[in-house]
Parts: sequence; C-alpha cells; structure tokens
Amino acid sequence: MEFGNIIMLLGGLGFLLYGMKMMSGGLETIAGDSMQAILRKATSNGFLAVLMGIVATIAINSSTATTIMTVSFVNSGMLTLTQSIGVIMGANVGTTFSAQLIAFGVNTLRLDIFSAALIFAGAATYVFARSTRLKNIGFVLLGFGIMFFGVTYMSDAMRPLRGSEAFQEFLISFSNPVLALLAGFVITAIIQSSTATTAILVTLLISGVAIPFQTVAFILLGVNIGTSLTTVISSIPANRESKRAAIFHIMYDIIGSVVFGSLILIFPNILNWFTTTWADNPAQQAAMFHTLYNVSTMLILLPFIKYIAKLMQKIIPIVQEASGIVFEKRLMYLDARTPSSPTVASLNAHMEVCRMGKLANENLALALMSFFNKDEAKAKKVRENEKVIDFLNHKITAKLASINRMALSQQETTSLSKMFVLVSEIERIGDHAANIAGYTTSLINANLEFSEAAIEELSGLSETVKKLTSVALNAYEKQDKSRISKVKISEKKIDKLTSQYIENHIGRLKNEQCTPEAGVIFAAIINDLERCADHAKNIAFSVTLERKWNK
Repeated sequence: MEFGNIIMLLGGLGFLLYGMKMMSGGLETIAGDSMQAILRKATSNGFLAVLMGIVATIAINSSTATTIMTVSFVNSGMLTLTQSIGVIMGANVGTTFSAQLIAFGVNTLRLDIFSAALIFAGAATYVFARSTRLKNIGFVLLGFGIMFFGVTYMSDAMRPLRGSEAFQEFLISFSNPVLALLAGFVITAIIQSSTATTAILVTLLISGVAIPFQTVAFILLGVNIGTSLTTVISSIPANRESKRAAIFHIMYDIIGSVVFGSLILIFPNILNWFTTTWADNPAQQAAMFHTLYNVSTMLILLPFIKYIAKLMQKIIPIVQEASGIVFEKRLMYLDARTPSSPTVASLNAHMEVCRMGKLANENLALALMSFFNKDEAKAKKVRENEKVIDFLNHKITAKLASINRMALSQQETTSLSKMFVLVSEIERIGDHAANIAGYTTSLINANLEFSEAAIEELSGLSETVKKLTSVALNAYEKQDKSRISKVKISEKKIDKLTSQYIENHIGRLKNEQCTPEAGVIFAAIINDLERCADHAKNIAFSVTLERKWNK
C-alpha cells in the first residue's frame, strides 16, 4: 500500500468519524429532549424498556450516549435497575442501525453521488435556513453526507489492499478468534464508538478486502464488549445502583459474546447462512450478523430481567451509601472527561447540581444540630463543608458556561439557564448554614441560654425548614411537579410562623424572659431559616416552565 493511499485512508477515516459526530450531535440536538422523555417513561415492562432503548439509540445514533444517560437516570432515581437493564438491551440493538444504513447504501445507491447530494442539501439548509430547527436538520444531513463520503474515500484507499500479500498475511493472524475479538474490543475502547468501529469494518468489506467471515464475526463480538467500557467508566462516581447497571452492560456483552462465540466454534455452519443469503454483499453479511446477534442475545435474556437485577444486587450488595464522598472538594460528574455530547453533559450537570444541593441540605441539618447541642466541633465541620460548597459553586458555574457553548436543544438551554440560578440558590442555603454555625460559637463563647419557649419554637421551625429543603431538592432532582403544592403550603406556613415567633420573641424581651444578647441570635436564626425556605421554594419552582419561577 503506497504512502498516498495511507494518507487517503486516514483522511477518509477522519471524514467518517467527524461525519458521525456531526450527525449524532445534530440528531441529539433535535431529538435529545424527546429521547430523555422516552427514557424517563421506561416502565418495569421489559419489552417496553427495550423498545425505548432501541428508539432512543436510533434517534441520536449513539448507544454510548443512551447507556450513559440511562446510568445517569438510575443514579438520580428516575429509573430503577430493572428498567435500565431493558433500556441497555435495546441500546445494543439500536446501535446496529448505522451499519445497516451503510450496507444498504452500498447495495442500492452510488455512495459518491448520494454523499455529494447530502452534503449540498445539508450545507444549503444549514447556511440559508433561518429556523434553528431547520439549521439542525441541515447539520444532520451534512453529517450524513460527510460520513458516506468518508466511507467512499476509505473504500477507494483500501482497494490496493485486495492484492496485498502482506495485508493478507496480517489478516491471517486474526484467524485466531481470541485475537479477532480483542481487536474489536481494543479499537472500540479507544475510539469509544461501536458504530465507528463497525463502520470501518464494513468499509473494509466494501472495498473488496477478503476477510474471513468468522474473523468478521469475532471482531463484531469484541466491538460489543468494547462499547460497554465507556458506561463502566461513567458509573465510577455514581451510586451503587448505577454501578450495577454499568456492570450489567459489560457482563451482558461478555456473556453474549462467549455464548455466541462458542456456538460459532462448535457449529461453524451457523455462519454459512449469512454468507449464502447475502453472497454478493459482504458488508450486508457483517451488518446482519451484528443485528441478529444483538437481537438474539436480547431475546434470550429478556425473560430473565428481574433475576438479572437480583444477580447484580448480589455482585454489588445493597448497603448504606457512604455519605462522606459528597463532601469531597472536587467535581464528580463534570470532571475533565465531561462528554462532548450536549445531552449527556446536561445530565451530568444536573447530577452535579443535585449533589451540591444534597451537600448544602446536609450541612444545614448539621448546623442546626450544632446549634441545639452547642457543639463547637460540629460547627467547625459546617464551616469546612461550606468551603466545599463555595468550591462547587465556582466550578459548576464555569462548567455550565462551557456546556452552554455546545449545540443545545431549546429544552436543554432552558434547563441550563435555570442551573445557573439554582447553583446560586443552593450556595445561599450553604451560607445560611454557616451563619447558624457562627451562632453556635457565639452561644458557647458568651454562655447564652434561650427560654424553653424559644427553644421549642426554633426546634419546630427548624424541622419544618429541613423537610421543605429536602422536598424541594427532591422535586428538582426527579423533576417532579407534584411536589410543588406541598412546597407552597410549607413555605407559607414558615412565613406565618416566622412572623408569629418574632412577635412572641418581642413579648419575651418585654417580660425579661430572654436576654437581649440571646434575643439578637434568636431573631438572626429565624431570619436565616426563613431565607432558606425562600431559596428552597425557588429550587422547587424551577421544575415548572414559568419564566419568572425564580422571582
């Protein structure tokens, strides 16, 4: 193979990968909101969950994005482990659509002409259309065209390989099924896209390179395992339920590959059906094997979803989640590996904001505990935690600004805009917790005491505020509008109690039941609790579509 052909091959690969990225990004912008809605509606009905996984993956042309989102939904409690298993099965089937599309195009169309037509149509729509939606559609068409152009370009560059003895000897080394499987796994793990690896393999076959079909089959088995590695990595900072979903994904692919790989070795005639049915189209043989293998694996394991979920719970036992991890001074979901996918990045941002909210809520509870118990050690811990909250405020805001520059859908743009405000609301709750910890220190240093009536009022108000913040944060995390009415009622109750307790406090001061020094702290903590309730209400109201929800 000449140097010029190598450059053409690499250029074609670049067109293929970039075209797929454009296509996936455009589809995600167009269908990302619908896809999230589809995944959230997954039920315990295994068939419906599988169907949703298939539809979501085809809609954005990325099983990796679908499975990462599924793990994110499990982490936030929007999906159960049982539901996620069905969605992941469906994603494995949906990812075979791209290979079918390329193989179909080769069989029925002149790819060079078709790709040129798509590039022209896409570019014209993207440049001249005024509607954002039409521009996104043009972007998708342009991505399709560039992807098919890359296939054509790679195919032309690979044609000399048909007569290359050195390349044929290289392919012979992959006649070993284990090496072929490892090749598929490693390449997919590196480029983090089973669709791209499969497209490269199909392009090799299009160019006329004679690869034994058994080698093709084992490479595709390895591809399936490789694509699950990204899901496992994304689950590392998540909770144990999310890790179970990710472990299922890789075990599902490994078990399927081992079972079908063993069947191929024991009954090699299984592959004859593919080679005879599509004798004139090796690319179609590969695409059909990829699809039927994933469909067969799904159909075999689908009836056992509930039992598989129980097995995952034994592999990763159900234990109390370690709470200390949320106080780490680092981003867990929006780290340096933040995905380029707008939908996945938005979901990760949502989880990071929720994590910050849980930390602030826990810090508020700790501050109140330090206040009522006059515990300086707990007050000190509150102040340390406040530094983590401030760190998250700055870092999350910076990441949100970065995500905001991506090609977001309208819903994602709205959601992200709200996150900017929510981070500030949560940070203010953290500030009020730090204030309360400061009152603890003042009480201890001045040896101040409250009357029993004051303690009873503060205790009751504190419990009401803690419940309100928990409900509000939970409503935002699960995007649950049904909790808003409860938040409204609680917030009005807190406003009423605040006014009443201030009047009672003034009465106790007049009757000398309370010292002025203690009275100042009483009024201050009442104000902090009331402000926490206001911030919690704003957090809950962010779930609505009202434009002035934060006012």
